[in-house]
Amino acid sequence: MMDRHDRSDKTIRCLLIANRGEIARRIIRSAHAMGLRTVAVYSEADADALHVQEASCAVALGGTRSADSYLRIDKLLAAARASGADAVHPGYGFLSENADFAQVVLDAGLTWVGPPPAAIRALGNKASAKALAQQHGVPCLPGYQGEDQSDARLIEEAGHLGYPLMVKAAAGGGGRGMRLVLAAAQLPAALQSARSEALSSFGSGELLLERALLQPRHVEVQVFADAHGHCIHLGERDCSVQRRHQKLVEESPSPAVDAALRARMGQCAVALAQAAGYVGAGTVEFLVEQKSGGESEFFLMEMNTRLQVEHPVTEMVTGLDLVEWQLRVAQGEPLPLTQEQVRFSGHAIEVRLCAEDDDFAPHAGRVLHFKPPQASATVRFDHALRSGLQVSPYYDSMLGKLIVHGANRQEAIDRLVAALADTQLLGLPTNRAFLSACLDHPVFRAGQALIPFLQEHGDAIRQTLQAAQMQLLLPATVAMHFGAASGAAQALPSPFAKALRVRHREQLHALSLGETGQSQLELIQGEQAHAADCHRQDAHSLQVSIDGLSQSVQACQVTKGRWHVQAAATDLWLEDASFEPAAGAGSASQAMELRAPFNGKLIAIKVAAGAPVKRGDTLLVIESMKLEHAICATHDAVVAGIAVELGQQTAPGQILLRFEP
Repeated sequence: MMDRHDRSDKTIRCLLIANRGEIARRIIRSAHAMGLRTVAVYSEADADALHVQEASCAVALGGTRSADSYLRIDKLLAAARASGADAVHPGYGFLSENADFAQVVLDAGLTWVGPPPAAIRALGNKASAKALAQQHGVPCLPGYQGEDQSDARLIEEAGHLGYPLMVKAAAGGGGRGMRLVLAAAQLPAALQSARSEALSSFGSGELLLERALLQPRHVEVQVFADAHGHCIHLGERDCSVQRRHQKLVEESPSPAVDAALRARMGQCAVALAQAAGYVGAGTVEFLVEQKSGGESEFFLMEMNTRLQVEHPVTEMVTGLDLVEWQLRVAQGEPLPLTQEQVRFSGHAIEVRLCAEDDDFAPHAGRVLHFKPPQASATVRFDHALRSGLQVSPYYDSMLGKLIVHGANRQEAIDRLVAALADTQLLGLPTNRAFLSACLDHPVFRAGQALIPFLQEHGDAIRQTLQAAQMQLLLPATVAMHFGAASGAAQALPSPFAKALRVRHREQLHALSLGETGQSQLELIQGEQAHAADCHRQDAHSLQVSIDGLSQSVQACQVTKGRWHVQAAATDLWLEDASFEPAAGAGSASQAMELRAPFNGKLIAIKVAAGAPVKRGDTLLVIESMKLEHAICATHDAVVAGIAVELGQQTAPGQILLRFEP
């Protein structure tokens, strides 16, 4: 077999990027700045994606699902041969931590932009990484990572460890295949679901058990090594704000890490990387727990043998281009800096903008309007968005990453809140407003957000969002009305008031609207009258004034009668129910049906026709955007019929089950 260190010429001239979306665009940007040609690959779902347009050339892989495209090693190698590529960058996700893919690339005589296959094998599996870490003095939590993977053995070992504990997929990362188990009765179901998700995501059902910390931080250290024996760290990132064990907010430096702790964690991270013969960019992830005396303990979670989603945070505080470093190290160049030469400046925070609602359910759909915030030296938006983009259910829900830099943490928070408010994205639900509310939460602003932050404060954040939506209801209704009307109609007065009924969050709101001409209105809600006017700024933006208070509002009709409206950091979904029958919400029939909340694949049916169910019971499991989602009963009922089959693709609003009282 050919090892990349045996190549006489390691210079990269043409780089194939075995990935998609924002990370493919990110790699293209650095590669082009270095004068390299780039090759994009794409599935049928990504045929008109931005990374395809921006690369020097592009090769179709076919298929829509990852398994038929971005996970097909044979197709990726064929694309490299057809395009004349001499190197492969895997990005993150997909095959980025697949040692077999790395070896096949090397065997084909290509440069692999990543760590050696042996290092990926040693560190990419949590069980082997933990064993290696223990040999080199890296603190680890007690656990079980043995070869016997039977449920009986895992249950026995869990009894020795005690509860609470974590069940983890040994392969891969990204929070997939992880389950928190608080009591023995929960363990069998957790083993089954974690193994199923791990098999689906990584092709391996191997699990490990680990003592769980209930109030830790997630702090990770960026390491970088070259092929000449040098390895350094580039500081830490605090990634404690998470949902479903997946990060939403990442920042550097951590508000809980001082210089001494940073040095200790960095030393352990470098020691682990060097023990594995590491080369390239990697991240060593730790759990950090503050003891009663004020000191902090840290324990290894895992090592990600690739570039991280949140690498821009480190780039913002160091001023370095980590993708350029990856490419130079892959060519055999030494690291450009020593540990003593690394400098940190200010504070950086990143949020992950995802196609999901406030309850973290993923959504596919079309982006009808997109306008990013103004880019600057302190505001960066890594994304693959454009107006008209179809967000598919086949890949991860992340749409992009918004990153800011400030002189200090509070300035960075303020700057990021403002950038989120300036981000216009209409057509499908996103977590834009939720992210803004998280950043503004007093616990986060105080630097006290731990991993359970969203479990403890998520409901309060949702209530804050709902209150903000109610404050926007009148201007949003005006924007919806003028968005649907022609310019000529807006200019003319009407002697007749119109009765409107607007549905928001399943609640109907009755209003009376009188058009007084020249885009002016009189709105009556209950016994209160409001003077309003509206002026269109462009196709989707309107300037709406209610009782003299003016604000810019963006509005877009998603389907007939259904509107997406946003103003600053608030998003609303409104339906014009004015022409529905008076009983018009259809709530009675809806209560007797279970409809799909999002696109996905039905992978489990937990009930049968005629079976009684209680509120909270799991009825179905839908896989969407690489995650499994349990769909639960909202009330006690009896299953009258099942309208779908196992393995079927579901669409939002599709009837899944019918009930009888």
